[in-house]
Formats: sequence, structure tokens, C-alpha cells
Amino acid sequence: MTQKSEIIAERSSQIPDESAGSYRRNLLEITVAFLLVMAAVWTPAGRLNSFFSTSAAACVLAFAISGRWSSREMGLSRPFTGAGKILLAGAALCGAIWLAGVSLRHAGPAYAIPWSRSWQYAIWAVVQQFILQSIFFVRLEPMIGSDRTILAVTALYAIAHIPNPVLTVLSFIGGIVFCEMFRRWRNIFPIGTIHAALGLTIAASFPDRWLHHMRVGIGYLAAR
Repeated sequence: MTQKSEIIAERSSQIPDESAGSYRRNLLEITVAFLLVMAAVWTPAGRLNSFFSTSAAACVLAFAISGRWSSREMGLSRPFTGAGKILLAGAALCGAIWLAGVSLRHAGPAYAIPWSRSWQYAIWAVVQQFILQSIFFVRLEPMIGSDRTILAVTALYAIAHIPNPVLTVLSFIGGIVFCEMFRRWRNIFPIGTIHAALGLTIAASFPDRWLHHMRVGIGYLAAR
């Protein structure tokens, strides 16, 4: 039996256990986690922001531990599954972004994220994929199906990047790619890796006057 077949079989075996109560719990967990993340994005640095950020992290961790999904379904147990194909696709996308950036150099200088922050961004990219896939995707999929889940999770991902126009559009496109990769291979590690690579490439290729140092939410508005 293939890896994909095993995952489908394992997921299908749990579908009969789904009930209205579990659906409500899934939606509640998604809503709470998303609203806390948005609150952290839209509050200025300080105690309130720290509260929302800490609360979001605590809720995501608690939901992951208390959820009924296995580590394999959450994309955590097989770090090499589909990794070659995912990384190859990511390299191609980074190349496309770089070529697009070349044609936009007349619009202003880009912003190369310093190495002291690049590794932090890389960790955050993996965390984002954990929230999107291991928390949101796995909860929505048995409720509305894989295709609709891809669109729903992608929409949430794009909304989180408002009001940055470039990142909002690119995150919608990237979200579809990330979710489709997760649906096929159930492995957040290479997906998080190409997420980080794409973000760093975008920062180094596109005019920073459009990106405001890759900020979103209140940070983007404050940098204007």
C-alpha cells in the first residue's frame, strides 16, 4: 500500500466517528486560533501583543496535543516523504520570483533580510505551515472535502497578510500550492522549507516600498 493510500485509509476509518459535536469543536478551534493570530497581527508591540501572541501559541499547541489526528496525518512523522518533489517545485518558484523581481528593479530597491533574522523567519515559516496544515487543514478536510479545504485554508492565509497587497496576492497563490502539497504528501517540513525560501526570495527581489520589510497587519500600516 502506498503512503497516500495509507493516509486515505487511516482518515477514512475515522470519518464515521465524526459528529455534529466534533464538527463544532473543529470550527471553534480553527476560529479561536485564527482570531488570536489576527489579534497579534493587528495590535502594536507591547503587553497586549505579547498576550495575544502567547495565547495563540498556547492554543495551537493545546489543539495539536488534544486533537484526534495522528502525527502522520498532521504531517509530522515522515520528513522525507515527497521532499524531493516539493523542494524541486520550490526551487522553480523561487527562480520565477527572482526573474519577476529583475523586471521590477526600476520600481525601487529590495530588502534582503539580514542573516540574524533569516533563520528566525525560516522557523516562523515552518510554524505557519503547522498552523495552516496540521491545525486548520486536517480539521476542515473531513467536514468540507479536500478541494474546498484548500480554498478555505488559502483564504485564511491570504487574509492574515492584509493589508500588504503584494503578500496578500502571493500568499493566496502560495497557499494553494502549499495545501495541495500537503494533501498529496502530508509532510510540513519541506513545505515549511520552501515557504521560507520563497519569502526570503520575495524580500530580496521585490521593491521594499511595496513590501514594507515583509510586514503585515498594523506593522505594514505603521511603516508607511
